[in-house]
Amino acid sequence: MKDMRAHLEKLRNEAEECELISKLATDTNKKALFARLAVLQRALVKELEQAIAASSLDPSD
Repeated sequence: MKDMRAHLEKLRNEAEECELISKLATDTNKKALFARLAVLQRALVKELEQAIAASSLDPSD
């Protein structure tokens, strides 16, 4: 569980970094690329949060 939470925090940070790069980029293609990466990272964050929540309900964990 500790590994999952560490990975979750890493994904959150990466999503924030991608969003920031997207906002600061002057190249249109890079702006769009990093915006898409931020969206994908945030989707992974949601999935991992759900997996953590589900595993915390599992008494065998």
